Amino acid sequence: MSDLKADTQRIRECSRALQRIYHSFTDRANPAEDFSPAELGNQRIVDAFDEFASNWKIHRKDLAEQIETLGTITWEAAKSYDAIDAELAAALRRQDAKTEQGPGPS
Repeated sequence: MSDLKADTQRIRECSRALQRIYHSFTDRANPAEDFSPAELGNQRIVDAFDEFASNWKIHRKDLAEQIETLGTITWEAAKSYDAIDAELAAALRRQDAKTEQGPGPS
């Protein structure tokens, strides 16, 4: 018998958290926007924010897709673990029922 244990509730919580992160990435535009040069106070800081914004736009989509994929994988893993567990339990109940009935006629 395998010692594999899966906390499917925890796996589903992970999937939901990944979904929230995905939406945060896709719903939020540039996290560096809404700051004026006067608020940032220094042109070097403004330039750093601009560079960050450019890089952020480039990489955000790829990162969001990877997060979405991982969320789907974890959700499907939890479903699969639950289905396998249910099938195993049903098979064991059938085997127990056969054992309780005893041997058939000889």
